[in-house]
Amino acid sequence: MIDWAAFLVVAAASLVSSAIVVSLYSLGLRMLTTAGRIPTVEPAEFTGAITVLSPARAAKDAKRAKKARKANPLTDGQKRLAQYAGYLCFAVCGLIVLYGVYLIVPALHK
Repeated sequence: MIDWAAFLVVAAASLVSSAIVVSLYSLGLRMLTTAGRIPTVEPAEFTGAITVLSPARAAKDAKRAKKARKANPLTDGQKRLAQYAGYLCFAVCGLIVLYGVYLIVPALHK
């Protein structure tokens, strides 16, 4: 017989935890872009990706990012704080995922 109450608790916990991880990850990306560190992917390394940028397009995007970085109204201290906040968000995401693995694998509980 299925314990439906326990099933609903697990379903709700997984939904809430996945929403938290996704929100923290997107907040971390937002903090990095606020700090002026635009995450880029070189096209030669990931040719199987959905979108591969040509070298001309990558240069154009880099030029736009440099221009946006100059127009950033934040001070250097605020940029550094945003960068550290982004890294902290990624670290918390990693810890949440590791805790989930710890909960799933019974050999880690002993």
